[in-house]
Amino acid sequence: MATIILDRDGVINHDSDKYIKTPNEWRIIDGAAEAIRRFNRAGYFVAVATNQSGIGRGLLTLSQLQAIHNKMHDALEKAGAKVDTIAFCPHLPTDNCSCRKPRCGLLQAIYSKAPCNPDADWMIGDTLKDIEAGHKMGLRGALVTNGIGFDYLEGGIVSRETMPIFESLRSFCDWLLPHTV
Repeated sequence: MATIILDRDGVINHDSDKYIKTPNEWRIIDGAAEAIRRFNRAGYFVAVATNQSGIGRGLLTLSQLQAIHNKMHDALEKAGAKVDTIAFCPHLPTDNCSCRKPRCGLLQAIYSKAPCNPDADWMIGDTLKDIEAGHKMGLRGALVTNGIGFDYLEGGIVSRETMPIFESLRSFCDWLLPHTV
């Protein structure tokens, strides 16, 4: 079994500079549910690893985060897709925790539920922190540009010559699984 680890904000749903604090603010990105459904059908264990410092900032509670994740699960279920597990970091960047990406704690939590297979697993994110966390675990990483990943590409921080870069989770899925529906 192989694993696809996804960042949440900017990969599955639209991100916000003001944080996603309520289910009403959570809006799925076009094609994300279909991509996850295709990963499911291809036999991937699909996980989400998400930094949620809005909790540490007092902008949302754990129950609000759970309500957001419930909305995500419902939206995916309607599309015939599912996320197998979610790992989140509630800490501030200054808390120096072991779980906040680019550290590996979230990925280690995911791998306590699924076998790690660096030859087949992927970390997909819209920030370099996402990709760095995956690389520290020996995983391949791909950047999507429909979140803030475009800023990295535009600013010359990353290059298509040195990193797999895709417009969206759907375009990554089309590349990885070109012959599946």
